[in-house]
Amino acid sequence: MTRQSKKKKNNNIGWILTITILAFIISFVFSLISELTLPKAGLLLGIILVILFILIGIIFDIIGVAVTSADEKPFHSMAARKVKGAKTAVSFKKNASKVSSFCNDVIGDICGIISGSAGVTVAVYISETLNCSLLIATLLITALIAAMTIGGKAAGKGLAMSKSNDILFIFAKVVAVFQREK
Repeated sequence: MTRQSKKKKNNNIGWILTITILAFIISFVFSLISELTLPKAGLLLGIILVILFILIGIIFDIIGVAVTSADEKPFHSMAARKVKGAKTAVSFKKNASKVSSFCNDVIGDICGIISGSAGVTVAVYISETLNCSLLIATLLITALIAAMTIGGKAAGKGLAMSKSNDILFIFAKVVAVFQREK
């Protein structure tokens, strides 16, 4: 095994460990928010929270697809002109597989899981409020969450591919607010 292939393997192991730890932390925080909020929230706020988690998943899926579809060249030009966010966009594009994995897999999967578990709480509220079968309420809510998530991501992929540079640039400008570009 060459020195370069060993280094690449070590980078992959480091990335896998980093992404696993990040997934745990983000999942913990999202679950905590859901568990602290939902039991006291009531039906309307519960529905809003479920929709919020679905939207976050869809938005990050769009970002993940946009990063892999975007063209790096315009961002080099903007970076040369010192446009805020351009260097971040170049960095995201150079690391597109990792950014996409984080956005699509980590954030997207976590939001899918949390929206599903929050949906169970909403189903219980609906069952108790409407005095209907918990099984029927759970099946309907679960099916609605799946349909909204899958439909939203399907619609978002087309948008992400057609507007990839714009989406990447907006995302990079938002992230650049929280970091100093070199």
